[in-house]
Amino acid sequence: MSSLLLLFFLLCTTTSPSSSSPSTNKNEAETPKTFIIKVQYDAKPSIFPTHKHWYESSLSSASATLLHTYDTVFHGFSAKLTPSEALRLKTLPHVLAVFSEQVRHLHTTRSPQFLGLKSSSDSAGLLLKESDFGSDLVIGVIDTGVWPERQSFNDRDLGPVPRKWKGQCVTTNDFPATSCNRKLIGARFFSQGYESTNGKMNETTEFRSPRDSDGHGTHTASIAAGRYVSPASTLGYASGVAAGMAPKARLAVYKVCWNAGCYDSDILAAFDSAVSDGVDVVSLSVGGVVVPYFLDAIAIAAFGASDHGVFVSASAGNGGPGGLTVTNVAPWVTTVGAGTIDRDFPADVHLGNGKIIPGVSVYSGPGLKKDQMYSLVYAGSESGDGYSASLCLEGSLDPAFVRGKIVVCDRGINSRPAKGEVVKKAGGVGMILANGVFDGEGLVADCHVLPATSVGAASGDEIRKYIMSAEKSKSPATATIVFKGTRVNVRPAPVVASFSARGPNPETPEILKPDVIAPGLNILAAWPDKVGPSGIPTDKRKTEFNILSGTSMACPHVSGLAALLKAAHPDWSPAAIRSALMTTAYTVDNRGETMIDESTGNTSTALDFGAGHVHPQKAMNPGLIYDLTSYDYVNFLCNSNYTVNNIQVITRRKADCSGATRAGHVGNLNYPSLSAVFQQYGKHKMSTHFIRTVTNVGDPNSAYKVTIRPPSGMTVTVQPEKLVFRRVGQKLNFLVRVEATAVKLSPGSSSMKSGKIVWSDGKHNVTSPIVVTMQQPL
Repeated sequence: MSSLLLLFFLLCTTTSPSSSSPSTNKNEAETPKTFIIKVQYDAKPSIFPTHKHWYESSLSSASATLLHTYDTVFHGFSAKLTPSEALRLKTLPHVLAVFSEQVRHLHTTRSPQFLGLKSSSDSAGLLLKESDFGSDLVIGVIDTGVWPERQSFNDRDLGPVPRKWKGQCVTTNDFPATSCNRKLIGARFFSQGYESTNGKMNETTEFRSPRDSDGHGTHTASIAAGRYVSPASTLGYASGVAAGMAPKARLAVYKVCWNAGCYDSDILAAFDSAVSDGVDVVSLSVGGVVVPYFLDAIAIAAFGASDHGVFVSASAGNGGPGGLTVTNVAPWVTTVGAGTIDRDFPADVHLGNGKIIPGVSVYSGPGLKKDQMYSLVYAGSESGDGYSASLCLEGSLDPAFVRGKIVVCDRGINSRPAKGEVVKKAGGVGMILANGVFDGEGLVADCHVLPATSVGAASGDEIRKYIMSAEKSKSPATATIVFKGTRVNVRPAPVVASFSARGPNPETPEILKPDVIAPGLNILAAWPDKVGPSGIPTDKRKTEFNILSGTSMACPHVSGLAALLKAAHPDWSPAAIRSALMTTAYTVDNRGETMIDESTGNTSTALDFGAGHVHPQKAMNPGLIYDLTSYDYVNFLCNSNYTVNNIQVITRRKADCSGATRAGHVGNLNYPSLSAVFQQYGKHKMSTHFIRTVTNVGDPNSAYKVTIRPPSGMTVTVQPEKLVFRRVGQKLNFLVRVEATAVKLSPGSSSMKSGKIVWSDGKHNVTSPIVVTMQQPL
């Protein structure tokens, strides 16, 4: 047996108090829950034929249930245990860590054209041409499953399944073997963690199979790798050709998300299978609470995937526009925020006072009568049921108050389309959905069940003031909604979506997150038969495509692009692919100005968009890349003051932190962006440095000169100022020094300034954002 390695971590993220400390209530304290157990893999005694047998022998209690075993991205197992059983397990010599699982949630066809990925012979189609559309690459989508009959997943003109593929198509009564083909080459589902917590699933509302009963997984899979389908539209909106980012890439779906959420033990099992099966890219549009990496099942699984050469992209989350909301922040994950594209769906409100209020909607049913104005009421007025009515919650509206009228509802609590259903049930003829202050001016178009539109916070205020003034003047407020269909070539675009989660990185401020943004607002993609486009159970409409918004939609754009880049550059590591996407990203919109923040209309910053919006064609030929290996990440973890055991939980190997001192500090991870955090502590002058290494992937004989645009009020120097390369693959180092002067801040507050450095050889511009944060301690 190995020497004793004891580590016990209890993750304080569930709603039960017993997750953080033993409760005084014995019954409550001994309620079984799911734990993930990390073991010293090579310590298995020879008497056990498999690791599973060994793990089962560790569970002394008859009530303990083994759920999953892991042997690729993680070494260990998950089990349903009482806290006392978990405490006993941690005393075993081969157990490195025990932590409870999180419940994660989903971060819920013009974008290929907007990104320049048209199938053509022109230069804009270069990436698709160079990579043969990624035909030998496999994208693993960890989500809610798939509706395999959709034309987005047809296998016409695709060659044989890649020889390297070792995965399988798990068949059931509702998911026969014919569900898979040369396009959809793998399909699995993982429900043990879900059912361990929630009991046996209700198979009248969910499929015990890879089949999608939600729609989210079908949508994200087709964004990443959907085939060309024409005509495509949602209820007549966004008509045209639908296509994913890598139309010929193969898909493997791993269903882990169910009605009650996505459970860590199942997500870890999906990663383990996906990497073992042979995927090249993992796409994960799921997230939860940010915790230290050694307690984060997604971060742990993603490290194992990256260590096997698999690129992992994950959604940044929909917690924006507030700061510190970004999730999936591990530096070995490419974290994707959301931007708009140059298409929207205007549906304007015409008020009785002659004012026109802009809104958006994807409503396609019986419309309001032309040239007729309707009575307009605010659901939260004195005639309604207070706060619940203002939000148009189920059962909160008085039919006598809203019948035959257009109703203004506030955004929040229940889903946006659900509010429309509440209004419709109560007899309302239309709805205006008004953003709250926190939502700002960001608008999301929905497939409503009645004539309805969404307006910004300022517009909502204006409409409510109109209603109040009309009441005072004894002349009833009136309005109508005019639906204008699909509008293209919208300016400005892209814009950082209001909901897109923002930095700084709550776990490691020295690593800028999100990394990039990609299209995530009002995205058209495939949709299942048995789910209405509004997502409301009573919505029985059918559509082959649906329009959704979220960083969930942005993430698979990057997953598909990563597959194309990997196909064009098979020797590139996951870090190299991310570097190419980041250093070629752009921050200027189609007006030639810095992208704006949808929530405020003000200029956005690197904390909103990271390195910028992805630019696939330039990423194809970035000139230089910032590469990373697993050993670099180990040094990063050492410099993050993680213990050797903490690090082994993540990396599956014993860490040697002696080399980390050469790396200097956390910010010296060879990342394509640079982030410095200064604690003022009464100091007047502060400075730090970054060491970076770039690899030449451009022309053999090339010379790059640096251009520095320092953050306002800062001094930035780079040495040397010129990098001369003699061959492809050559690596050269440079040092960036940042000097800052203290600024006046109140205790506990901070200020952020950003700039950039650009290496250019006249052909390539290799751009790295620099973010400097000044903090005033309490």
